[in-house]
Amino acid sequence: MKFNTPAFVFCLTSFLAYTSAQAVTFTDPKGDDNGPGNYIYPTDSVYKSGSFDLTKLSVKKKGDNVEFAVDVNSSLEDPWGMGNGFSVQMVFIFIKTGAGGHSEGLPGLNVKFAPGSEWNKVVILSPQKKARVTGEAETKAGMLMADIVVPNTTRGSGRSIKGSVPLSELGGDGNVDGWSYQVVMQSNEGFPAATDLLTRKVNEYEGQHRFGGGNDGDCDPHTMDVLDGPGAKQSDMLAHTCGPNGEPVKPAMLKLIKK
Repeated sequence: MKFNTPAFVFCLTSFLAYTSAQAVTFTDPKGDDNGPGNYIYPTDSVYKSGSFDLTKLSVKKKGDNVEFAVDVNSSLEDPWGMGNGFSVQMVFIFIKTGAGGHSEGLPGLNVKFAPGSEWNKVVILSPQKKARVTGEAETKAGMLMADIVVPNTTRGSGRSIKGSVPLSELGGDGNVDGWSYQVVMQSNEGFPAATDLLTRKVNEYEGQHRFGGGNDGDCDPHTMDVLDGPGAKQSDMLAHTCGPNGEPVKPAMLKLIKK
């Protein structure tokens, strides 16, 4: 067999290009960092306009790792001295890598996932140290722990929050450009409620470190922005109904998006 024929060279080149260039990018509209439409930022000056306005998700397979980058509509700052280049953001990237999956969200987000959009893995980009994030996850989301992935290091620079994880921790077929994704933009909370995974609550009225425009119960989605896509509009996904005492009647229902 000759391995220098044009057909063989073409196939080999195509294969190498495919395996080395697996990447996918999603963009999200600017100015929709208001949850279902009426959420308000906390009043403290550290929560700058655009801090929770998701603008882009980039996923790239690089060797045996997968690199994630989430961009926001504001320059990142580290007012709380977290040491990673950012402080106030907390990002959850839900991924469907194969069949089955989970329909519930993580504690503190108050979201569910629509049929067909069940997630298999979630990558958490947090300014907190990995040990703190995994410790909280083990305590508050133990049943989901096997599918929660936290980079060894997450860093923010410019307007982009980045983290890299081993491909082996994500499972699936390894084809990142064929997976489905959803991003939940939250805020890093160093002193969370007993049932919340380092997330900040949305209340009826905004406060120094509380989002406003929501409900004081746990019936509303606690997210400022999610990833829009075909058939997946933020206002529709985050639409919800609360009972008279703040109990959930109809939860926010997210969809995962595929290129």
